[in-house]
Amino acid sequence: MTNTNPAAGNRMVLLLIGGIPLTVILTASWLWFFVARGDLDLVGMLGTANRGTLVQPPRQLDDQVLRDESGARIKITGLEPRWTMVIPVAGGRCDASCEETLYLTRQIHVAMGKEFNRLRRLYLSDEAVQDTGLAVEKLSDDRRVPASFARYLSTEHNGMLALTLSVAAYQALFPEQDADAGTWYLMDPAGWIMMSYNDQVPYKDVIADLKFLLKNSGG
Repeated sequence: MTNTNPAAGNRMVLLLIGGIPLTVILTASWLWFFVARGDLDLVGMLGTANRGTLVQPPRQLDDQVLRDESGARIKITGLEPRWTMVIPVAGGRCDASCEETLYLTRQIHVAMGKEFNRLRRLYLSDEAVQDTGLAVEKLSDDRRVPASFARYLSTEHNGMLALTLSVAAYQALFPEQDADAGTWYLMDPAGWIMMSYNDQVPYKDVIADLKFLLKNSGG
């Protein structure tokens, strides 16, 4: 008869569970190390050039100082590792382009179905949420415009992470916005901004990219 040790078995399970986030981070970091060196053609792997635009080299979000609404510093690598849709908005003003991007990314997130919890959305700005104005006459889904941007985020985008950073950090991370203020980004579970999108990329193409990455990264 084979002797079993329940305590040893439990320890092994805990070690396996604890190792999952580290494995995800190491896998994502390895992937983007080779992308940055040019040894891995992610666009070719995705099979089309008219989906997202590869950010080369990838940009590490934790290279910049990020703060939550209380002013506390936040490290992306300190959060649960997830693929993240990053919506950057500058200047303390959410206009029609900003609102449309927030709406679109929310719809994409919901459309991911069973993969919903493997993704998150992140609002990043050089101004605090409470100091940001909502400059729209109507919402993309024709709902009533809330009295403030803070109210808009809490009612229409409940659960979305919102962080702030300096103007210089914003410009370093999101230079594509100089040409297209509607540009938003995809960040891998290790905090690397690696793909950009704009309103010229069809909704279904974004979903195809996300499904591919989730399937092949394990993150």
